[in-house]
Amino acid sequence: MNDIADAPSTVSAQRWAQTLKRYHAPNHARSILEIAITAAPFAALWALAWAAVHFGYWQLLAALWILAAGFLVRLFMIQHDCGHGAFFRHRRVNDWVGRIVGVFTFTPYDTWRQAHAIHHTCAGHLERRGIGDIDTLTVREFQALSFWGRLRYRLYRHPLVMFGLGPAYLFILRHRLPADRIRQNLSGWTSTMATNLAIAGIALPLIWLIGIGPFVLVQLPITLLAGSIGVWLFYVQHQFEQTSWAHEGDWNLREAALHGSSHYDLPGVLRWLTANIGVHHVHHLCSRIPYYRLPRVLHDHPELKDVGRLTLVESFRCVRLVLWDESKQRMVSFRDVRT
Repeated sequence: MNDIADAPSTVSAQRWAQTLKRYHAPNHARSILEIAITAAPFAALWALAWAAVHFGYWQLLAALWILAAGFLVRLFMIQHDCGHGAFFRHRRVNDWVGRIVGVFTFTPYDTWRQAHAIHHTCAGHLERRGIGDIDTLTVREFQALSFWGRLRYRLYRHPLVMFGLGPAYLFILRHRLPADRIRQNLSGWTSTMATNLAIAGIALPLIWLIGIGPFVLVQLPITLLAGSIGVWLFYVQHQFEQTSWAHEGDWNLREAALHGSSHYDLPGVLRWLTANIGVHHVHHLCSRIPYYRLPRVLHDHPELKDVGRLTLVESFRCVRLVLWDESKQRMVSFRDVRT
């Protein structure tokens, strides 16, 4: 048994953070291999989806969309690790790989990286909500809203919006329009516009070659599916019942990282396609660990497996959890509030 702790309830997040530093160093050959075995299948599946459209094999199209979306999610996880400086030793290499991948994920890398860094430093902090996370109200805040305020929050939290319209808006529209960021910093504007130009530089020749109809019929469903999967993953990693939220005086960065993030214990194939992002409690505690080293962490420290563990079946129950109950210290549903 590891000398750090004997049970999940007594783990010292600070000591875990120190212990897990030895997993930080990336393996450059492994990182390059991960890019190859993700990007090449994605490109092949995209081409097969176009062939299915071109030659009329419509019965294959849905399966190809889903598979390609899975590999696009995996590409996003490579971008995600680059944003944390975890995929390569040199920041410049991480940043340029992240920027290139961001063209295919429709996500401006530098702008996203800044918002995601804020999320990591403020996760679970009730006074610092709103950047890089899912809007979450406390029960008291929700009850203090007007009728229209409650209705807006209910609509925002509805599954069709959260996992359908929301991801579509985020990846298709919001990431294309930097107007709200122009006043904040030049890098956000530059990142967004450079990504848009690069997307156009790839999309326009493809449209010229295969036609706009087939291009949209292939690219749009893949992007929308991948966006919905990505938002779902992010949701269940922080919106589970026993997550952690606290006010300034009670909030601790390490404790919030370890206990405010779930261990989304997925089946093997899904774990591979999502690049082990389900080991989210370890990732938040030590974000410099490359995703391909996260299984080794759980193997070497099995006591971490049960911290915030959430199975695939259990995760579907998280959809109804929409408010933080400060008195019960857990996420609750609208129905719980009415009761």
